[in-house]
Amino acid sequence: MRICAVDLKSNEANICLLESNQGLFEVPECRARKFTITDAASAEQIRNFQKQVSKLVEDYKIEKIVIRERPTKGKFAGSAVGFKMEAALQLLDGIEAEVFTSSEMKASLKRNPIQVSLKEVGLKQFQEQAFLTAYAYLNK
Repeated sequence: MRICAVDLKSNEANICLLESNQGLFEVPECRARKFTITDAASAEQIRNFQKQVSKLVEDYKIEKIVIRERPTKGKFAGSAVGFKMEAALQLLDGIEAEVFTSSEMKASLKRNPIQVSLKEVGLKQFQEQAFLTAYAYLNK
């Protein structure tokens, strides 16, 4: 199964592709590591973001999008732009998008700790949460 995990931070969607095949994990090469929206009030930018992600899903044959859950209130609450981006991902045609809760993620990572570093798999530091989300989801 090939998934695209998304970690939404402010006006950015950091992504990580991860594929599981018979218990082995692979991080496929990907042309994009993040998508950014500069003007959240622009419907055109939200549509453009949605088109870019849709094209990525099609090109890399992604089976599911997994979005890391963010709190709706409190100190670490997600931004309005982030929630717009989340809705755009959930409304993509032809692909299932699922919000993965932090409690499920913690439990999965506790049962199956990660044995590799980000550098070993060729990811950047800002992709860490997306990678953890993908890994935890595939091991749940």
